[in-house]
Amino acid sequence: MRTQKRTSQYVEGFVRTRTTQGTFFNSLTMDIQDFLIQGEGREEDKRQAWDLFQQAYEQQMKRELEEAINLYKKSLATHPTAEAYTFLGWTYSWMGQIDEAIEECHKAIAQDPDFGNPYNDIGAYLIEKGEFDEAIPWFQKAIQARRYENPAYPHLNLGRVYERKGNWTEAIDSYKKALALDPNYTLARKALGRLVSSLN
Repeated sequence: MRTQKRTSQYVEGFVRTRTTQGTFFNSLTMDIQDFLIQGEGREEDKRQAWDLFQQAYEQQMKRELEEAINLYKKSLATHPTAEAYTFLGWTYSWMGQIDEAIEECHKAIAQDPDFGNPYNDIGAYLIEKGEFDEAIPWFQKAIQARRYENPAYPHLNLGRVYERKGNWTEAIDSYKKALALDPNYTLARKALGRLVSSLN
């Protein structure tokens, strides 16, 4: 029971550091060309896929998850993108369908191996399944990804895995790297402060 409680506390933290709607979605809205230049196909189809993606996101934020899934799938059928696969997986995760979420992240990676979000999300989903060791290489891949809006996230997640495993030095180093990338990252600052205080 004590182990289960400790695991749930870690899971709660990881849930907050998966793909997040704010920074990621706003940055896409500001630079739609990142979406439009992906893959072959007509620009008209890409723009329609983008419109469907936005509609899906809006439904997801309203917790209309079945409708969101339907719209993400329509976006993908119109023009597949790593973003739509990743957000479809995120929606599945809200429904507790973690294996389906992981499957969509693998599709996102196949679509664009440089896109960092699905690597981090797979790691976070594995954490929710209690598979901490298996999550580590996915966070490491996210860190190495060339296209990632929130590169501090996998450093924090990796630090939490190391902390749970009792690898204090690696955990502290990961938290510091997260803060180096984002000095205003409150979760990383709190995690580092808590761990350092506990060791003194």
